[in-house]
Amino acid sequence: MFSVRGCGRWAVASLAKQHLRLARFCGDSAAPGTPHFDVVVIGGGHAGTEAAAAAARCGSRTLLLTHRVDTIGQMSCNPSFGGIGKGHLMREVDALDGLCSRVCDQSGVHYKVLNRRKGPAVWGLRAQIDRKLYKQNMQKEILNTPLLTVKEGAVEDLILTEPEPEHPGKCRVSGVVLGMYWASDLVVTIHNGRSSRLLGLLSQGDQCPFLWPQGPILVPQAMGALTLPPCTPQSLSLIGKPFPLSPSALWALPCIQTEVPPEDQLPCYLTHTNRRVDEIVLENLHLNSHVKETTRGPRYCPSIESKVLRFPNRLHQVWLEPEGMDSDLIYPQGLSMTLPAELQEKMLTCIRGLEKAKMIQPGYGVQYDYLDPRQIAPSLETHLVQRLFFAGQINGTTGYEEAAAQVRGYRNVTGVIAGINASLRVSRKPPFVISRTEGYIGVLIDDLTTLGTSEPYRMFTSRVEFRLSLRPDNADSRLTFRGYKEAGCVSQQRYERASWMKSSLEEGISVLKSIEFSSSKWKNLIPEASISTTRSLPVRALDVLKYEEVDMELLAKAVPDPLKKYTKCRELAARLKIEATYESAFFQQLQEIKEVQRDEALQLPRDLDYLSIRDVSLSQEVREKLHFSRPQTIGAASRIPGVTPAAIINLLRFVKTTQQRQAATNELPKTGQYLRNTDKLQEREL
Repeated sequence: MFSVRGCGRWAVASLAKQHLRLARFCGDSAAPGTPHFDVVVIGGGHAGTEAAAAAARCGSRTLLLTHRVDTIGQMSCNPSFGGIGKGHLMREVDALDGLCSRVCDQSGVHYKVLNRRKGPAVWGLRAQIDRKLYKQNMQKEILNTPLLTVKEGAVEDLILTEPEPEHPGKCRVSGVVLGMYWASDLVVTIHNGRSSRLLGLLSQGDQCPFLWPQGPILVPQAMGALTLPPCTPQSLSLIGKPFPLSPSALWALPCIQTEVPPEDQLPCYLTHTNRRVDEIVLENLHLNSHVKETTRGPRYCPSIESKVLRFPNRLHQVWLEPEGMDSDLIYPQGLSMTLPAELQEKMLTCIRGLEKAKMIQPGYGVQYDYLDPRQIAPSLETHLVQRLFFAGQINGTTGYEEAAAQVRGYRNVTGVIAGINASLRVSRKPPFVISRTEGYIGVLIDDLTTLGTSEPYRMFTSRVEFRLSLRPDNADSRLTFRGYKEAGCVSQQRYERASWMKSSLEEGISVLKSIEFSSSKWKNLIPEASISTTRSLPVRALDVLKYEEVDMELLAKAVPDPLKKYTKCRELAARLKIEATYESAFFQQLQEIKEVQRDEALQLPRDLDYLSIRDVSLSQEVREKLHFSRPQTIGAASRIPGVTPAAIINLLRFVKTTQQRQAATNELPKTGQYLRNTDKLQEREL
């Protein structure tokens, strides 16, 4: 049931017989005795937990609604976080004091750095997680977060009121129909698509008809788990060595202790498919649900069927990853499929090392819809409904990480940003927006809100223009200070740690620049380094540190007096090495970043009606694209497909002319006041 308030009276209607939609209200205050929260988060998945925790850290009274509390922190498919591109998102979520990275430190069983042969700017930090431990630790974090209340329940409808005149949008959300909960802001993290009654209402409502991309997406999932005989792993390839540093240094603060020391990490193994696997797939394509024309499979999370079709006559990797410290279950990464269970088991026994494996859970397909992400702003607030924020797979992302930063990389990412901005909206503060020049989070959200997506979005380092500046190691220097000062989502402990690291780096780089010797002396001090002795000019210690063979330990042995103290902190020593490696390239990229930031500084009016303005020459096609995407800056407008360079120039002229007119208008009262003061002074003198 839900209550309808108007003119001091209450009316009650039943949802059982007919679906009455509550869409118009007057007033902002909650009814007497009705629970009131600043922020309500719908959905307790990876995005929802990050959004709720972020809003609570910012000081908002937050309610997290989920079907079942005991499923919070449950990992739906592969028990791992991070990877190439995703590891950057994890570090950035952690820099904003997010949960998932910290919980990974407490729950990991295997840590590895991918892309290690390339430079540290594109290293992919990855953690294999104990399913049970992660779930326990995440629930412990969520249920003990101050200002955060967790309730079980299903949301039937949204309470919509008249819009705020100073903000764009057709209406404003002020609560949810459950029993009855009132809220200033709402974060939706549900990702079930049209199967969700709430999202069905969003797509069909008169006041907020959100657009859905055409056609559902079907994401194949790998077999839930396998059990292997004890002797089997000996016939497979061991995946490198566990990450040699403390797992806590992988994501979060080095001072945080983890439960799994490096020597106790569990090994992962590698095997491959073969010609027999290809034959089983090709013979049974008619039984495969996601290869049919009615649904589309994802490009970046392909099933084994898709791999066989796209890359015939090739061996495909299958990673065997343990699911927990006290579990004998193995997750077969790379065997996503939707074939019948008996064929999956037949295929499994054809793979080397898995001949005697037992399948516990067959692979399956998850079909979901998502809203067109061009309908949300960079703050993740929707254009149509004020104070309604979207995060997670509803925005077209896939993977834990994208959601968390929205946060498991993607779901977690959008979650933390949506939670922060929902809280800032309550206190009427400017939104917390990360640009493409500041982080992978900014690239992720800008790609979604500007370009949209026709398939589940995946983050890659190749999507990022300024990869040398946006590295995993410097996420704190890029985001922690902003998070502390602008959003209030960062704890005092983390802020002080980031401040110490920043000052130590600046001091260390200054000392390294000040130490200069001849090239021949450096060669004598560090014979391991391939330093040319033909150089006539003195060589700085910072330049010597750029050599691949040299690290801070070696440099401090050569010049112990000023440099030895910088080797005491392993993280500081590693970051000084990385800073030296990218010194010259970073300086060049900094100039490019400043050019982009100049474009981003040119803000477009949020209430600009592109369809009706006559002071700017734009084609009807460009007007429609701008009206739909509603870019907030000239830079964002230039990235919309179909918006021509000529249109950007005309729009730029319009913005500058408008700013000049506004500046002149603001000067008039000051000029008038100055003239009045002058007249009074002359009267006194007379």
